[in-house]
Amino acid sequence: MQTLDQSSIKASRRSSTVEYAIRDLVVVAKKVGKDVIYLNIGDPVKFGFDTPQHIKDALINSVKEGKNYYGDSEGLPELREAIAARENRKGGSVIRSDDVIVTSGVSEGVSFLMGSLVNEGDEILLPGPSYQPYISYTKFYGGVPVEYKTVEEMGWEPDVEDLKRKIGAKTRAILLINPNNPTGGICNEKSIKEIISIASDRNLPIVVDEIYDELTYEGDFRGILSLARNDDVPIIGLNGFSKSSLMTGWRLGYVYFKDTKNGGLEEVRNAVAKLCRIRLCPNTPVQYAGLAALTGDRSFVGPVREELRRRRDYGHGRVNKIKGLSCVKPKGAFYLFPKILGLDGKTDMQFVLDFLKEKAVLVVPGSGFGAQYGSGHFRMVFLPPIPLLENALDKLESFMERRGS
Repeated sequence: MQTLDQSSIKASRRSSTVEYAIRDLVVVAKKVGKDVIYLNIGDPVKFGFDTPQHIKDALINSVKEGKNYYGDSEGLPELREAIAARENRKGGSVIRSDDVIVTSGVSEGVSFLMGSLVNEGDEILLPGPSYQPYISYTKFYGGVPVEYKTVEEMGWEPDVEDLKRKIGAKTRAILLINPNNPTGGICNEKSIKEIISIASDRNLPIVVDEIYDELTYEGDFRGILSLARNDDVPIIGLNGFSKSSLMTGWRLGYVYFKDTKNGGLEEVRNAVAKLCRIRLCPNTPVQYAGLAALTGDRSFVGPVREELRRRRDYGHGRVNKIKGLSCVKPKGAFYLFPKILGLDGKTDMQFVLDFLKEKAVLVVPGSGFGAQYGSGHFRMVFLPPIPLLENALDKLESFMERRGS
């Protein structure tokens, strides 16, 4: 009997395209030692922002009451209804519960969506820089991520003319991440309206990720549904419970579809629903907790936002006083995205690795969020309590001084 040469068992070619710099470097950090300060992952619960008690109670009660069964593949009907109501309150639009699909975190929604939109060689227009799963999943399904410029000096505002120039015959969708991860930039109304007009003229869907919509610090945030009041442009929205509801490890998100008059999104929506059926259903008890998060007391969000504002102001102020760094003040989310001045031929990846090995602080290379516009930067969370943040930034300042910046 012929034996199989184990060395011949290869991983799929598509898997080689997958990168996730935010977590890939954790492997390196663990070799550094136990005292590493991890500023790589946007998890507020790791830094003292606890999940509200009524949300915890809803999870516990649902388990005790026997709600431990398989639910509907597209999500519990009552949760989908509550999500539709939330989006309608936020946007003054008309999203029905049937337009909503519940996912195991936004990341699963991104995977399902790209798997339903992208054929080999198709292009997805995405902001440079972008949250990495949009890049990786586009590649995984055979597509090509095409970065359009966002202007650092203008608070990372989209360069609409650059976006327009990069639309081609293979473009399948335009992505907005608003507020943006990794930059914390927020698109102004003028830019969003221009992008809506461009998408409408070319019959392209806009995919919009607004998971940080309740964590903004400068003025009132206006989501895309409040600015796209007609049915001329198809919109696919992604959002979730991890950030403003402090449910990061619970993995609960959703996708909604705002269709055009001719039903242009129906085929894509049905494809996403098929993928939902393959994975059976989202976690049932967690969905009941999500329902409590939406329908229960949300007064906790304001104090969380104000504390984050305080930590943002401290972190941003400190970084901009460090010679060799320059950082635009983020308007939303919980990230700083400093530019590294004078890399002297080194990459941002090498900068991050050197910083990790010398000072035991882990941040994320900007090139992990898109090589064209993210390179030469790094991303760090400003989530830690100020004493820990101060310690990390003292180490960063010392590191930059040693570099002679």
